[in-house]
Amino acid sequence: MYSPRFRFRSFASLHPTGREAVLTMLCEALIATNLAYLVAVPATPLLYESGVRYVPENQGFDDWHDIPETLARLVGDCEDLACWRIAELRHREREHALPYLKRAERDDHVLYHVAVRRFDGRVEDPSRALGMR
Repeated sequence: MYSPRFRFRSFASLHPTGREAVLTMLCEALIATNLAYLVAVPATPLLYESGVRYVPENQGFDDWHDIPETLARLVGDCEDLACWRIAELRHREREHALPYLKRAERDDHVLYHVAVRRFDGRVEDPSRALGMR
């Protein structure tokens, strides 16, 4: 089975705006993958009814998972959940929601959190809804 994997050694050396541009593009790629899955498998449960919960990954690592992988694991972190929710909104609600990136600096590193920017400007955070503290 072909399954793309990205490793970005240069990511930490990018200017913050460059990092955010890359993360936004990666989110859009995962959203497109999830959209195609929702079209192919219309019986996919809604995110909030799927039994999936938020679990963070180990710091320094960030594997991105599509809907079937997240369902198989029954856990996801912020980009897994946000990109599923965005695909769901675009496909089932015909709402053009967007990824919402939040940046935080802690000690000597930068953390990113992905949520959902709804069409009306509200920010929805599937991670918080599914167990993030």
